[in-house]
Amino acid sequence: MQIIKNPNKENWSDVLKRPTQTVGDIEGVVTQIFNEVSERGDEAIKEFTSKFDNVTLESNIVTLGEIEQAVQQVPEKLQKAIKIAKHNIEVFHTAQKTSKIEIETTNGVQCWQEKRPIQKVGLYIPGGTAPLFSTVLMLAVPAQIADCKEIILCSPPNKEGKLAPEILFAAQLCGVTKIIKVGGIQAIAGLTFGTETIPQVYKIFGPGNQYVTVAKQIATKHGVAIDMPAGPSELLVVADETANASYIASDLLSQAEHGTDSQVILVSTSKRLIDEVSEEVEKQLKVLPRKAIAEKAISNSKLIYVENDETAIDMIDEYGPEHFIICCKNEDLYVDNINNAGSVFIGDYTPESAGDYASGTNHTLPTNGFSKAYSGVNLDSFMKSMTFQKISKEGLLNIGETIELMAEAEGLQAHKNAVSIRLKDLK
Repeated sequence: MQIIKNPNKENWSDVLKRPTQTVGDIEGVVTQIFNEVSERGDEAIKEFTSKFDNVTLESNIVTLGEIEQAVQQVPEKLQKAIKIAKHNIEVFHTAQKTSKIEIETTNGVQCWQEKRPIQKVGLYIPGGTAPLFSTVLMLAVPAQIADCKEIILCSPPNKEGKLAPEILFAAQLCGVTKIIKVGGIQAIAGLTFGTETIPQVYKIFGPGNQYVTVAKQIATKHGVAIDMPAGPSELLVVADETANASYIASDLLSQAEHGTDSQVILVSTSKRLIDEVSEEVEKQLKVLPRKAIAEKAISNSKLIYVENDETAIDMIDEYGPEHFIICCKNEDLYVDNINNAGSVFIGDYTPESAGDYASGTNHTLPTNGFSKAYSGVNLDSFMKSMTFQKISKEGLLNIGETIELMAEAEGLQAHKNAVSIRLKDLK
């Protein structure tokens, strides 16, 4: 990992640069696949699955028999672990329910707001080098709590044309209504346009590689909403001299093993700790099964020394990490002052892995600095707020003239007339 000491603020953007391509770099590929899927539907999906996943499928729909077989393949201990994680995620997301807001703004003018589920949602579950069955829980549990009517899951098949048994087990546990064996750009395109086998949805959720991230952004051009731009994983740890170097190294590597384009950063006020973490990373890296992947990600990562907490906070806010771990004696300073982070983990015994799996918070989070404006997935992500109003005769008499004056000032006579014609009957 590269060690950087006291970088000048004007150089922070270069120091904190992410190892990802821009939308422009890969938009052409995404647009071409979108056009093919839009025009040729399942035929194009089948071709792209063969090309990118090296498997030709007779059918991309997961059958009930496949699900039943998958359940038998998941060890009992793992089934229990998945159920515990599901319970914690359920508890946290159920607590996010809000009641109807109702108010009389003026005598006779009743306004209220209610939340309704998004009826059709698409969940993208990465397969690739690590089938993320935990993401099924993170997306399907809140979708089920929100009462979404159609929950469509897409995930890339392996070379045998199957999905990981754990993905299928989690999906049936969480009420997914249809499971499709399709991944990558073509999955997002299928959910965007709909095909013979893939239902068109109103909103697409889920993380993915850079191509999936750009595909989701392109989907918005075709009238489909997305949760957020969630691309390659990233983690920033802030630590001082009181922190445990081996713990920090393990956290950095836990995210580095996600993919070669992941990025991990340590910001510290202790030069000694930086040296210790650097040594620990090398030591722990040697025994990782996914060493080659983590090694590449580590080469994109940084150990940054700064002189004080205030500088550290400014730098972290500038970066806007997906995951943010605080290992400092003055943890409250960071908790109270951080503005840009997807999810925050506090203290020596709160590894980021807890949020990835079983603490209850959601691990589908904004990356690439989007935490400056986006929230991570939560219950509200699967719902929309609708406003209602009911005005009595008294109410219209109370606000009618206000509406008339404002409409006339904007030159919208028909708007004024819609009130005036009613007021004439009331007077």
